[in-house]
Amino acid sequence: MYTKEQLEQYPFFREKLDTVDIENLLDPLTGLVSRGQILWFVQWLIEHETPFSFAMLDLDNFKFINDTYGHHAGDQVLASVAGDVISILDGIGVAGRFGGDEFLLVNLKDVTYEDCKAFFTRFYEGKVLRKNIRTDDCSPFVTGTVGCAIYPRDATDYNELFSLIDKTLYRGKSKGRNCHIIYVEEKHKNIVIKQIARHGMYTTLSALVRQFEFAPGIINKLRSVMPLLMEELQISDLYYVGDKNVMHAVRNQTLEIPVQGLEELLRSDDVFADNSLEEVKRRSPEFYQVLQSREVETFCVVRIILSGKKYGYLICAEPRNRRIWQEAECAILYFLSKMLASSMALEGDQLD
Repeated sequence: MYTKEQLEQYPFFREKLDTVDIENLLDPLTGLVSRGQILWFVQWLIEHETPFSFAMLDLDNFKFINDTYGHHAGDQVLASVAGDVISILDGIGVAGRFGGDEFLLVNLKDVTYEDCKAFFTRFYEGKVLRKNIRTDDCSPFVTGTVGCAIYPRDATDYNELFSLIDKTLYRGKSKGRNCHIIYVEEKHKNIVIKQIARHGMYTTLSALVRQFEFAPGIINKLRSVMPLLMEELQISDLYYVGDKNVMHAVRNQTLEIPVQGLEELLRSDDVFADNSLEEVKRRSPEFYQVLQSREVETFCVVRIILSGKKYGYLICAEPRNRRIWQEAECAILYFLSKMLASSMALEGDQLD
């Protein structure tokens, strides 16, 4: 929770605290500056032509924490993250709660691209994110997505600046979350949020069916759906394993890696996703070594099965990419696995 001394470092809040108690400026749950106050602070900085970087942090899969462990645990996670944000910004900026699991960060020190990059590197190295947060009843691994822009480098108007952090945040989500995006005009100027936002599930699955059903043979069917999967899942390749326990890639047709231990990951469900590989390491050390050798940091596998008969596995294992697997993404892979199993059952085709 912010103290009066911490906020009085900044003229905007020093003036406020001359007439109101600090409790009136803070969000009661997190102890961050309230939404209205942080937005007024941003506008005040622009009016006074004070350079700063402006960022929005959105915690990844926060609904899962609330639904799995309860809202009390969720509140404790929010309060813990807020405390870490206050600590890392102490003396260089102020953070506020925008709403729900979204926070706004105003950094008066790091106002170049390289400085912001260095700041968020520390931010993601366990200072604030990518770490387990202990609550009364659980210890969830917490990640988040950040969109950032710099005043006046990127925008000189409040509405435009806010639009840029909105764009970069959505860009980060489209890349799989658990990352930060700092606005660069050449890369992000033409981003349209409507194009980044997910299509409806019906639209995605119906397109998947159309691509799949007209291609002859199982491997050709996988190749036919790859452009759609690359766009929807933000992957560069998809892997499959058949009866011979060899992992192949759909696009990189020369890849052949013997694998063991996949079934250990699928004890209770046909889909398994691990955002840190800790569970993979515990359940299947053999397969963990395969992922480590390929510099994979997050992983998703789906069993290809129909009426109790297993035909193989589909695997997403993107090298050097920290991401959070979303329920909709797992659903797309599960749907594809059922189409593959049905096709193999009818045609007698195999993955190997």
